[in-house]
Amino acid sequence: MKKTLTIFTPTYNRTDTLRRVYESLCTQTSDDFEWLVVDDGSTDFTRQLVEGFIRAGRVPVRYIYKENGGLYTGYNTAYENITTELSVCIDSDDFMPDDAVESIITLWREKGNERYCGIVGLDIDFRTMQPIGGQFPATLSECYFMDLRLKKLHSGDTKLVMRTDLMKQVAPQTGFPGEKNFNPIYMILKVCDKYPLLVINKGLCIVDYQDDGMSRNIFNQYITAPRSFSKLRLLEMQLKHNSLSNRIRCCIHYTATCRIARDGDWLKNSPRKLLTLMCAPAGLLLHRYLLYKAGH
Repeated sequence: MKKTLTIFTPTYNRTDTLRRVYESLCTQTSDDFEWLVVDDGSTDFTRQLVEGFIRAGRVPVRYIYKENGGLYTGYNTAYENITTELSVCIDSDDFMPDDAVESIITLWREKGNERYCGIVGLDIDFRTMQPIGGQFPATLSECYFMDLRLKKLHSGDTKLVMRTDLMKQVAPQTGFPGEKNFNPIYMILKVCDKYPLLVINKGLCIVDYQDDGMSRNIFNQYITAPRSFSKLRLLEMQLKHNSLSNRIRCCIHYTATCRIARDGDWLKNSPRKLLTLMCAPAGLLLHRYLLYKAGH
C-alpha cells in the first residue's frame, strides 16, 4: 500500500549521526511512512551506509545522490521525488520519538483536509529532552505559522509536516550562484501564509544542534549568502500574516544584507520603499555589526 508520509533527510558527510535517524525510524509505532535520503554530494561513506539500510529491509528507504548545492537544493530534490500526501524533513543530526509518525498520521486522518497546509509540532532539545520554547497553548488547535511568534503563542523551534502537493507548487527554490546557505523556510513561508496548520502539542523531532550546523553559523551565513537573505526578507515584507514590528525588522535586515551584497537597487526592489528608507540607518548599523561578528 502507498504510504501517507515521507520523511526526507538531506545529508552531507553525516555518517556519524545518520544511523541515529535510521534507528529512530526502525522503532516507530506506525509503519505508514517511507524514508528518502538526499545525499548532497557527500565524500564519506554515506552511500554505503544507506545501501546497508536498504538491504536490511527494516524500513522502506530511497537514496538519491546529487552534487553538493546546500540544504535548499536538497529540499528541491526531495520535492521532485516525493509522492506521498505528507512530508517532513528530519535533519541528519536529529531523530524522531518512537510515536512521532503515529501522532502525525492519527491527527491528519482525524482532522486533516484541504483547509490546512499541514501540521506543526514541537522540537525537543536533545540535551534536556524538553520542548524548545515550551508547549503550545493547551487550547490551540490550529494557527498560521507566523502567528506562533508574532502573537507570542510559542517562542522556540517547531517541526512542520507539510502537504506535499502544496510544497510542489512553490518548489523548486531558486538561489544564487555561490550561495548555498539559502534557508528552505522560503518555500514553507509561501505555503504557510495561505493556509493554517493543525497543531499537535507533542514532540515530533529530537534536535541535536551540531557545532558546524546551519543554526550555529548564522553570522557567517549573512556574509556568504547575502542575496539569499535579502530575497527571504523581501518575501517576509509581503506576507499577509505579519505585523508592523516584524516588517520593520525585515527592512532593517534587508538593508544590511543588500549592503553586504553591494546591491545598488536595494530601494528600487523593496515592496515597502518608505519603510525601507526609514529603516536604512538601522540597517547600516546592523551591516557593521554582522561584519564584526563574522570577523570581517
